[in-house]
Amino acid sequence: MHKHKPWLKFYEGVPESIDYPEVTMYEAVMETAEKYPEAIAYDFMGYTSTYQTFAEEINRFANVLAHLGLTKGDRITIAMPTTPQGIICFYAANKLGAIASMIHPLSTISEIEFYVSVSKSKFALTIDAFYGKFKEVMDKTCLELLILTKIPDYLPLLKGIGFALTKGRKIPKVPPDSRVRWWKDLMKVSVPEAPKARMGTHELAVILYSGGTTGKPKGIMLSNYNFISEGLQCAHWVGMDRKDSILAILPIFHGFGLGVCVNSAFMGGGKSILVPTFTPEDVAKLIKSKRPSLVVGVPTLFEALNNHPGFQKTDLTCLKAAFCGADTLPRVVKEKFEAIVKRQGADVKLLEGYGLTEAVTGIMATPLNEYREGSIGIPFPDMKAKIVDPETKEEVPVGEEGEICIAGPAVMMGYLDQPEETAKTLIKHNDGETWLHTGDIGTMDEDGFFYFKLRQKRMIKSSGMNVYPAQVEEQLYKHPAVAEVCVVGVPDRTQIERVKAFVVLKDKSKAGPEMEKQLVAHCRKDLIKWSCPRNIEFRDELPLTLIGKVAYRVLEDEEIAKLKKTGQYAGE
Repeated sequence: MHKHKPWLKFYEGVPESIDYPEVTMYEAVMETAEKYPEAIAYDFMGYTSTYQTFAEEINRFANVLAHLGLTKGDRITIAMPTTPQGIICFYAANKLGAIASMIHPLSTISEIEFYVSVSKSKFALTIDAFYGKFKEVMDKTCLELLILTKIPDYLPLLKGIGFALTKGRKIPKVPPDSRVRWWKDLMKVSVPEAPKARMGTHELAVILYSGGTTGKPKGIMLSNYNFISEGLQCAHWVGMDRKDSILAILPIFHGFGLGVCVNSAFMGGGKSILVPTFTPEDVAKLIKSKRPSLVVGVPTLFEALNNHPGFQKTDLTCLKAAFCGADTLPRVVKEKFEAIVKRQGADVKLLEGYGLTEAVTGIMATPLNEYREGSIGIPFPDMKAKIVDPETKEEVPVGEEGEICIAGPAVMMGYLDQPEETAKTLIKHNDGETWLHTGDIGTMDEDGFFYFKLRQKRMIKSSGMNVYPAQVEEQLYKHPAVAEVCVVGVPDRTQIERVKAFVVLKDKSKAGPEMEKQLVAHCRKDLIKWSCPRNIEFRDELPLTLIGKVAYRVLEDEEIAKLKKTGQYAGE
C-alpha cells in the first residue's frame, strides 16, 4: 500500500480512506439541517440563517422552480456573487435533479451567450444590475426565463437602505418584461410541494468552466459524488466540523468557492461566512468581527492581508488553518503570514495546495505537520497521483519531470459535449485505472511530495484567476489593425502575473498610446476584466520558433530580464 502511496506516513490523524455517503448535495444539506437545525448555516453581511431556515428556503425555492417548469435534467445558469440567493438556488435545482451551470456574474454579453448556449439553459438567476446583458442574450439562445434578485433582499434593514442609497442608485431600473420573475415575489407565492427527483449520486449535478487551449472555455461535468467526496476530503484534512466557520471569499462559480467554502462547510454543520465582493480591508474587518476558524484564498489575498495594518493588529486566536490555492505561493508571503498570525495568538500554517476544476478543486495540500520548500503537498485521502512520461504514459522514476496525473472520486465525469477532449484528458492506463491528465509538469520526491514546475497548456494566473492567452489573442486578432499578436503573463508582485500583449500592426505607423487604448477597449467588449491586457507593446516582428510558431517563451524571458534589471522581479 505505502509503496504506491508513500505520502500516507504524513497523514497523522487524517484517515487514509473516507466512507462517502451515496446521496445528492441537496440530501446531504437536509441531513445536516435535521441534525443541527439551530446551528447557523451562513452569515451574509450580518444576516444569519439557521440550518432549519436555510432548508425551508431551499425547499420553497425548489417548489417555485418546479412550478415554473424546471424539471430533472434541465439546466439553470446561476450568475451570482457569493450570496444566499445563489446558494439557495444551487441546492433547490439539485433537489429537482436539474443541473446548475455556474458562471461569473461579471461575464460579458458574448460570454453569457456562449455559456447559456453550451449548457442549453432554460432558466437563469442573476442580480438586477445584470438584466441588460441577459436581456440581449435571451433572443439569441434557449433561455426562457430570467429570475432577478437584488443584493438587499438578504441584507439587514439598515444595510439594505445603505446599499440602496449608494450602489443601488447606480443600477438601472428594470423595465416590465414578461420573461422576468423577481426573487422576492417568488419566495412569497404559494405553490404545491415539489417532490425530490430520483437523482443518483453519480449523476451530473454541476457544470463549471475552464478555458481551453483553443481559447473557448470547456464545460466541466461534475457529479454530486465529485462534490461530496472532494468536500469531505478537505474537511478531514483540516479537521473541519460543526464548530468551524469558514470565510467564503472565493466566488461560487469557482470550484474552491463552491466546493470547499460552501458545500464542504454545509456537509458537516459548519458556518459559511459569505463575502460577495472583497477588498483586503473587508477581509481584515471580517476576520476581526466574525472570527472565522478557516480562511481560504489565493496568494494575492494573503499578500494583501500581510500588508494591511488592521490585520496585523487583529486578535487571531480564532484561526485554526489557512489554505492557499489557485497559484504558487511565494515563500516570503507564507512566512510573513505565519509570523503575523503567531504574534497575534495562533499557531497556524498557511497550507499550499494544488487542484483543478476537472477535479472540483484542491486534491492535494501540504500536511499540517510537514513543510517542503516549493512543494504543492501530498494527495488527499482516496486520491492518487503520479508523474508520467507524456508520450508513453508510463510512470517516471522519483525526482524526474513528467506530467502530473490524478485519479480518485473527485475526478470529473468529462467535458460537456466534447467526447474527443474528454478522451484526451481521461485516459485508462495499464493499471486499469482512469487517470486525469492535468497538462501540468511536475515531479514527486521519494516521500510522495509533489512539486509543480510549469503548465504544458499555456495559461496565465492573474490574481488567482485563469487567463487563457489563446482567448485574448483571438479577440485581438479580430481588430482590423492587428496583423500578429502574442499574449504572455509577466510576473507581478500584486497580481502574481499581469497580462501583456505584443502586437504587430498592419500599418506600423499607427503604433502608440492611442492605438493601445483602442485595443484594450476592444478586448473589454467581449472579455472579462482580468483577461484584458494591462499593457500592449508594439513590435515590428515577433520572435519565432524553429517550426515557425510565435516563441512566447522568448517574450516571457525578455520581460523577466527587464524586471531583474530594474530590481522589480517578483520571483526574487
